[in-house]
Amino acid sequence: MKIKNIEIENNLCLAPMAGIADRAFRELCIHYGAGYTVSEMVSAKGFTMGDKKSRELMVLGESENPAAIQIFGDDPSIMAEAAEKCLAFKPQVIDINMGCPAPKIAMNGGGASLMKKPELAGEIIKAVSSAASVPVTVKIRKGWDDETINAVQLAEIAEKNGAAAITVHGRTRMQMYSGTVDYDIIARVKQAVSIPVIGNGDIKDEQSAAIMLEKTNCDAIMIGRGALGNPWLFQRLNAYLSECRVLPEVSINEKMVVMLRHIQKIIDYKGEYTALREARHHAAYYTKGLRGGAAFRREIGQLETYEQLQELAFRIAKENE
Repeated sequence: MKIKNIEIENNLCLAPMAGIADRAFRELCIHYGAGYTVSEMVSAKGFTMGDKKSRELMVLGESENPAAIQIFGDDPSIMAEAAEKCLAFKPQVIDINMGCPAPKIAMNGGGASLMKKPELAGEIIKAVSSAASVPVTVKIRKGWDDETINAVQLAEIAEKNGAAAITVHGRTRMQMYSGTVDYDIIARVKQAVSIPVIGNGDIKDEQSAAIMLEKTNCDAIMIGRGALGNPWLFQRLNAYLSECRVLPEVSINEKMVVMLRHIQKIIDYKGEYTALREARHHAAYYTKGLRGGAAFRREIGQLETYEQLQELAFRIAKENE
């Protein structure tokens, strides 16, 4: 797939999950075969006002190529300023978030709330596209609620105002992450525009990835929650989609090795104190389904050092052999 002149090695993308898809996790997913990554969403207003946290979220690793920085906001001029300034971080793409369902974003004019304001959405896309020297993409949802299904309209507006690709999550904002993904709306978007369409929602294994591609005819798929504690999913999907091979399940020992590698990367970028607290969330996914998993997760919540996490990981592997 190409986003204008940006060529992506395969059709597997990592979703911009806030609080999850940081540099450490993105680099891990790239190692296992993700072809394209998108940063955690960054507040355009916060960034243009010099917020340190916003700048940290924009840092891309050397292996992230191609990669996008995602920004959100509801003021065209501020969004354009943020897009221009974020070029200093050398993204290959700038993505506009018009799909986040989180109340603190959607109830304050950003994210999915822009789907209720198609005209404003178009102004934002046009302003960002005019300000940026790299391709601009947009991430949307099916609609705000079941009474306002307007993904096709938003996609057409996005293309008209300069978007180079569009990602569609097949749920409404009111659904959040409940219910099932609507393949039909993604297929309708694909039929309506000539720019690449990326399908998003409920992709967690080989079967769901194949179904998304078959039912929507989308150009690529974006994996979010399915990759949590499961970065090798990209490796499995690449093998299945390109060679029709089903790889063997990952061993418990490898899961623990990858978990430790993941947390070590977070330590490298954020320090041990922050990493061990973030490890509690990630470990919940890496230990899901394991014998004694609940007890292990409680224990992880009490850890203070990486060495303690190493010892626990070795014990988890041994007890689940």
